[in-house]
Amino acid sequence: MSGLVLGALALATAGAVGAQERAVVGTLPDGTKVESITLRDSSGMQAQLWTLGAALHALQVPDRDGKFADVVLADATLDATLAKPQYFGTVVGRFANRIAKGTFTLDGKSYTIPTNDGPNTLHGGTRGFDKVVWDVVEARPDRATLRYVSPDGDQGYPGKLTVTASYALEGDGKLAIEYRATTDAPTIVNLSNHAYWNLSGEGSGTAMDHELTIDADAYTPVDETLIPTGEVTSVAGTVFDFRTPKPIGRDLRTGSEPQLLRGRGYDHNWVVSRAIAKAPREVARVHDPRSGRVLTLTSAQPGLQFYSGNFLDGTTVGKSGRVYRQGDAFVLEPQLFPDTPNQPAFGSARLVPGKQYVNRMVYRFTTDQGARATP
Repeated sequence: MSGLVLGALALATAGAVGAQERAVVGTLPDGTKVESITLRDSSGMQAQLWTLGAALHALQVPDRDGKFADVVLADATLDATLAKPQYFGTVVGRFANRIAKGTFTLDGKSYTIPTNDGPNTLHGGTRGFDKVVWDVVEARPDRATLRYVSPDGDQGYPGKLTVTASYALEGDGKLAIEYRATTDAPTIVNLSNHAYWNLSGEGSGTAMDHELTIDADAYTPVDETLIPTGEVTSVAGTVFDFRTPKPIGRDLRTGSEPQLLRGRGYDHNWVVSRAIAKAPREVARVHDPRSGRVLTLTSAQPGLQFYSGNFLDGTTVGKSGRVYRQGDAFVLEPQLFPDTPNQPAFGSARLVPGKQYVNRMVYRFTTDQGARATP
């Protein structure tokens, strides 16, 4: 691989008012350049994207005292990302989450896709959308759109899929992420974003004291390989009940719950609805007592995968130069249910020519403006 050129080449004048900032952060082994794009709004909120995986690489938001911090985990260098991809902030697809045994049937024909998570396929396969460089088709000071064209047969999936990923700072503390896709032949699609969040700031330590609310009455239990069993189970009386706020880590050491043992924590789909909603609605809220930051997530998707950072193992050095350990972040992925192509009761992931797949999610950041948490 050629040497990385971190922060080297400015492609726009940073000092100009309202200018778009772009830079080359490094190159892939084949010589393809990876760029960063910086977005800003009038409040001082700032996002940085990487074209590798169309990733949200950083997001600066204020705490209750107006102090900004980056609340998104990511590798410190491109070399680190290439050596150990972990989906930090990336688009995940063609099919986000897991497909059992790397197989599915569509219109009577069976397809085989690469397995990269034990016996199953995770987030599209060995070369999912997180591992490709996306083209920049629009870049403005507060928003950008990237595009990737996945050819017919890519990772075993049928149809040429054209995908756009749009990121926009919309004001009022909002980061909007919208994924769209069209196809030239019937296929399956399920896209989401895999940002790892810590509202105290990346590298600040555990996020398991954050208070989480998920507006869902049920979840889908998983087998030993984290594939849904097909059941839809009430959260009432279980460790999966987040209908009222509770610290993420409160029940993580409950040794009597086999579901937590299988995933080393939470790595499950919550059933927000049984079909895509007609309009976005709030599906989750997270409050950090230390910083006062509050994140609310709106989406029209029927499922919400919540992951408690179980596999952060102390071997990743983040942007702040600090090590990421288990529980140092959480992930909220609005999407279709895992393994939907193999479980008709979960709905359909089918996309056909002439139709458009859309997944829009809005992360809004506010503060509680309350008293400081005790150190």
